[in-house]
Order: sequence, then C-alpha cells, then structure tokens
Amino acid sequence: MTSFSSTPVKAVLGPTNTGKTHLAVERLTAHASGMIGFPLRLLAREVYDRVVAIKGAAEVALVTGEERIMPPGARYLLGTMEALPVDRDVAFVGIDEVQLGADPERGHVFTDRLLRARGREETMILGSATTRGLVRSLVPEAEIVTRPRFSTLSYAGPSKLSRLPKRSAIVAFSAEEVYAIAEMLRRFSGGAAVVMGALSPKTRNAQVAMFEAGEVDYLVATDAIGMGLNLDVQHVAFASLQKFDGRRLRRLTISEMAQIAGRAGRHQQDGSFGTVGLPQGGFTPEEILAIEGHHFPPLASLFWRNPTPRYDTLDVLLADLAQPPGQPTLRPAPEAVDIAVLKHLAGDMEVRMRGNEPEAVARLWDVCGLPDFEQLGAEHHSRTVLRLWHWRTSGDGMIDPDWFAKRLARLDDTDGDIDQLASRIAAVRTLCFIAQRGDWIAGGAGWTERTQDLESRLSDALHAALAQRFVDRRLALLIRDAGQRHASLPVAVAVDGTVAVDGEPIGTLKGFSFKVDARARASDHRLLLAAAEKHLRSELARRAATLAAGEDNALSLVSEAGTAPRLAWHGHVVAT
Repeated sequence: MTSFSSTPVKAVLGPTNTGKTHLAVERLTAHASGMIGFPLRLLAREVYDRVVAIKGAAEVALVTGEERIMPPGARYLLGTMEALPVDRDVAFVGIDEVQLGADPERGHVFTDRLLRARGREETMILGSATTRGLVRSLVPEAEIVTRPRFSTLSYAGPSKLSRLPKRSAIVAFSAEEVYAIAEMLRRFSGGAAVVMGALSPKTRNAQVAMFEAGEVDYLVATDAIGMGLNLDVQHVAFASLQKFDGRRLRRLTISEMAQIAGRAGRHQQDGSFGTVGLPQGGFTPEEILAIEGHHFPPLASLFWRNPTPRYDTLDVLLADLAQPPGQPTLRPAPEAVDIAVLKHLAGDMEVRMRGNEPEAVARLWDVCGLPDFEQLGAEHHSRTVLRLWHWRTSGDGMIDPDWFAKRLARLDDTDGDIDQLASRIAAVRTLCFIAQRGDWIAGGAGWTERTQDLESRLSDALHAALAQRFVDRRLALLIRDAGQRHASLPVAVAVDGTVAVDGEPIGTLKGFSFKVDARARASDHRLLLAAAEKHLRSELARRAATLAAGEDNALSLVSEAGTAPRLAWHGHVVAT
C-alpha cells in the first residue's frame, strides 16, 4: 500500500478486554472507506457481521482465503491479514493483533502490514503492550496509546473437571485432547460446545450459539479463542500449558497464557483463570503475578520476509526471499510452507527448465501461496501446487474444470464421523481458495457458490456430529432442572404414555406407574426418577381425582388362575 507519512498513525496497545477492536470498528465506520486485517477468518467474519449491521451489506466486503463477499460498491473491507489487499486506497486501515509479527509461520505477514499498510486519513495498530518498543522503533511517527483492561482477571487455582464453575472455557492444544475433555464433560454435566481454529465459521458459530444460549455450560477450545473471539466466558481453565508449535513441544509464553486467560470476563464483568486436571507443573507464582497484573516481557524482534521479490528468474526469486532484513529489530522469518513448497519444486526438471521465464516464475510463486489446509506437509502439498502451475502456464492459463469438478464431487458426502467430516472440510477449503481466484479458474462465481454450499452442508453435518457426540441434551436439561425448585418446564404425556420434559423423553407413565426410559444410562436413572417425581405430581393428582370420581367407567377386575383379583384402571393394574 502507498505510504502516507503525513497521515496519523495510532497504536492502541494493551491486554485483552480493553475494547481495542470495538474502537477500531468505530473509527472504521467513521470514515468514508476503510479496511481491517485480522488474524483469524472467524474473527474477520464476526466483525464483518457487526459492520454490515451498521453500514448495510452493500457497503461491506469480506475477504479471506476461502471466502470472498465483494459487493461492487463496497467501501469497507474486513479480512484475514494475508488476504488484505495492500494496494487498496482507503481512508482508514486497522492492523489487529500486531504482536503476531513474532509468530514463526505467519509473523512476516503481520510485520509487512505494520510497515507498509497505511490509510489515507488514519491508520490504527492494535495489539499487546509487549510490542510498544518495537512499534516505537519501526513506526516512529505512531502515537502510542495504552488502554487498561475493563475488568479484573484473577487466578482461581487448580480444579477438577467435575468441579469447574459454569460458564467456563477449557483450553487444550490438540483435537484429541479437546475431544477427550468434551466427552468427560458430557458425562459430568450433559455436554460441552467445541471450538477449534479448523472449524468453519458456520460450525463454530453454531457451537458457540449452544453455549451462549445456555444449552451447555462449558466450552472446550484450542487457543483459537485467544484471538479476540467474543464469548461470554467467566472462567478459563488450562488443561495444558504446553503446545506443539509446528516444530517442537514447548511451554506457553506468559503473553500466550495471558492472551487465552484474558477471554475470561467481559466488559465490566470480572473473570478468573486456573488449571484443570494438571498434575504438578501448573502456573508458577511469577506467571500468575504477571497475568493478573498484565506485565509481560517486551518482544525483542519481529519476523520479516521480503514482501516484493523479483521474478526475473527462479534463482533471483529464491535469493530475494532469502534477503535478510535491514533493521536490527527484525529477523529473518523461518521457512514457511510456501517457501518449503517452492524449494521442493525448484528440484523439478520442468520447473528448472522454465526458471528463466519471468511469467512462469511469477505464477509459480503465486500458486505456492495455496495454503496447506489439510496439513499434508510440503512434499505432499507440492504435488497439488505443481499440477496447478502446469495449468497456469499452459493453454489458456486456467485450471482444468473437470479436475476441479471431480475433486468437488468426491468430497460431497455428509456422512461419517467427526474426523472424516473435519478432514473433508479442510479439503473443501482448498477448493474454496482456488474458486475465489478468478484468474485461476474460469466461471469463478459458479464454483464459489458450489464450494461454499458444500462447506456449509459439511459444517451442518459436523455441528450435528459434535452435538450428538458431546452433548446429552436430556442430561443437561435435567441437571439444570434439578437445581431449580420452582421450575415450570413444560411436561407432556403422550397417548402411548411417553413422558417428555421440555421435549426430552424421560420414560413412560402407565396408569400410576412410571418407568425410566429403557435407553437411558444406568447412571442417569436417579436424575430421571427425580424429574418424574417433580414434574408428574399434578398429572398423578389429576388421575387420582378422576379414578376416585369413577365417572369414566374405566375400572375393571382382572383375575388370573392362582392369583388374587386385581383392580385395573384403563387396563393398567392399580391395586390388588
């Protein structure tokens, strides 16, 4: 983006829950045009919906790798940092979570936007106070404003999973751990919502909606919730303080701990954080003190990579991408997937033969930008990239629509378990990314609709699968119901005797005898009997009055050989 050195740049730095994003949206909508870059597709979508509510859908665009909503006259753009069009001339630019410039995989993108993205009238940099020194050094013209947290964040100590307070988020760092915790919460409390970065916005929103509506009292998530997603969480419990960062298993930094713990509490509501299920090795006293007081060691440097490499030859491109930064507070970015794929393909005979053709080299680097959504690794992912490059550098330069259609059809299956559905969604995200590129595949609009429709249907199936596996609505309902003395949940007794509380069957009532639902787990029987006793009192009283009045001629004697006569009412024995 063109640099406007005379226009004001403001850096708004501070911990979570300081209203930074809210302020950026206010400033964005106060200008005639603008855009904000976010670290997550989920967050970009959330803020897009907020700006649409203010300005109307025709005025607002959403641009992420997999999703592009671009009305012809859109003046406001929300997107992921990678998708932010740096050459777009707008009045306002917002750069969110700038401390992610220290992230080994994506940091160079955030650093580039910090250095180059400027609004014509105003630029706002948002992030952690740990970047204060770096912002002062790299953007000396910036006015730095520090905002205090709206609410208090305090350490609540370790806890057992079965004793966690309601409205808690439990944070783990692998899908396996998330699933295991959600499974246990299903048995303890009736269920939990699940939020992971790999979920589509639709699945994530459906899961969060269950939590926000009180259908479940717990939310199990990866550290994706640390990136500003707005959740009504009162307590954050860490199931682990270690994560695999793509290279090694390491302990979280204090800043990472604080970013996640800071999701607890909202606006003026205080929050707490702690651990759950951890043996020895929880938070140290120094970490607790730092998180509660929002005092973190400053970042010493950010990652940088040449954002404007030349395409004269393949060797020139590789050399430019390896160029070291020119400032002491910047350091070379580690090898990301796109460069790993480029280096792998540099050994291909045809790629080498065409390494002196600038257009072929430019298109090679362009297709290397296809994200590895499926986490296949550089070698496997490079096969798809090479195939795309062949099409992009031959014939009409467009991807074969038959290949695309077959791949789409192969993924069009909403049956399967959670892992199968999640894997299909990841593969569809690759097709969504390709479909967004009108210069890659002809008839982009049609493909976009088809890929997004499939992602939407797979998302619905995944949400249903997550809810089926991790939510026992009946158990959750009865646990909440048991804690309310004067609850007035609707009770219905069907013609066949099935008793349902708020639509959930709990058993059958034959005459005056209640039997627990035969499909219920043995551990749930006590709850179901208590619910029947609580909710069937008026129905049993009504039946007793009807029987005593004897007005329905429903009484009869039933006798069998060798047994005493029994009194039946409507065919159900009530006395002997």
